[in-house]
Amino acid sequence: MAWVILFLAGIAEVIWAVGLKYSEGFTRTWPSVITVVGMAISIWLLALAMRTLPLGTAYAVWTGIGAVGSFIAGILLMGEAVNAARIVSVSLIVLGLIGLKLSSAS
Repeated sequence: MAWVILFLAGIAEVIWAVGLKYSEGFTRTWPSVITVVGMAISIWLLALAMRTLPLGTAYAVWTGIGAVGSFIAGILLMGEAVNAARIVSVSLIVLGLIGLKLSSAS
């Protein structure tokens, strides 16, 4: 169950990262509210997952999900560039996350 919670924490991280972009430096109310709520949920879920998962693994996977999810959101929502170097780079992050999951005892 800790891995599901950690995954949800990572999704919440993507939500607040996207919200942060749309908040335009916290000058827009609703995107700012979504950002702050997303941050709180993300940290809370991370804390729950860390009850049973190792610190280094949980934190690395959480930030990795956030990074990969934000990368995908940037492409889909903001028209960011898609090229081979970016795809290879994010694929390396995904491989690292898989490695952490497979090597974890929990």
